[in-house]
Amino acid sequence: MAVLLALTFAAITQRLKSAPRQMVVVEMQVALPLFVQVFLAMGDRYLAANIAAIRALVVSTEKMKPEDYAILGKVQKDVSWLNPAHEDNYYIAFAILPQYGEVDATQTILARASRVRFFDYQPAFFYGFNQWYYKHDPAGAAAWMREAALKLPDPDQQLTMQNMAARWADKAQDTELAIRIVEAMVKEARRKDFRVYLEQRVARLRQLQQLKMAAESYHERFGAPVPNLQELVNSGILPALPQDPFGFGFGFDRQGNIALRTSPPPS
Repeated sequence: MAVLLALTFAAITQRLKSAPRQMVVVEMQVALPLFVQVFLAMGDRYLAANIAAIRALVVSTEKMKPEDYAILGKVQKDVSWLNPAHEDNYYIAFAILPQYGEVDATQTILARASRVRFFDYQPAFFYGFNQWYYKHDPAGAAAWMREAALKLPDPDQQLTMQNMAARWADKAQDTELAIRIVEAMVKEARRKDFRVYLEQRVARLRQLQQLKMAAESYHERFGAPVPNLQELVNSGILPALPQDPFGFGFGFDRQGNIALRTSPPPS
């Protein structure tokens, strides 16, 4: 009987060796409920946050499927709820999650970190970048850049980030909103030269608003989009084209809308 069992075991083992194996990926298949995570950490929410953060840190992303990133986003959102000040968590979330479609999860993590890490400009900076690059929301991005600037200790670095915020506000579809954002920055500016610079940005935004309104009038009068800016003068709608204080002037974007130039027009 023993010999028969041994022969049967050997035959089954040999057959299993040649059988195709299903690849098992256990990188990110489940996100435990928060109360379970805290219970397993003996009631210590910060220990639970560290355990989940380590799990997110060591995960092998090249083995993950698209649906696994939603679980990773949930795990990292849980960390941000357990310990919103966790630096590794927000940094890893920004580095990985947005490029795999988990932008909303990343923004939740960054917003929580920004609220509690009052000394750290990076969560607000990363949030603003995501609003600009992934959400296509220049006005929202500018607001978060202004918040990040306030957390920088160096005045020159603050000016650099505030300038970035002002430049992003220029791209907002709602020109009136962009004007209000930059006007608020004018009131907050401490250096006179920077305040003058921002006032010039407000002036060109108002010129852009004037051109947009003139283009609407042209369309209403002639039933067609304005073919070029000079036609606004030729048609009598404007006495003259506004003079951009930066010298870059105005043009049309890819969608045919009047927009600010960011460089001098080609000669």
